[in-house]
Amino acid sequence: MSIAALLIVGGLFGFLPVLGFWMLPLGFLILAVDSPTVRRMNRRITVAVKRWWNGNKRDASQAR
Repeated sequence: MSIAALLIVGGLFGFLPVLGFWMLPLGFLILAVDSPTVRRMNRRITVAVKRWWNGNKRDASQAR
């Protein structure tokens, strides 16, 4: 969990040349693997986005 925390903190200083905003998503991904609570939340969000995405694709294909 310490690597994830360091990446998230480093991502907050993304305006600096060496550190970058790319560190935030990577830190959250590593945190999602480590923490059961975050893993559950990540799964719920992934399922919701996938349902939304599939629903929009279905609506777009019916509009044609």
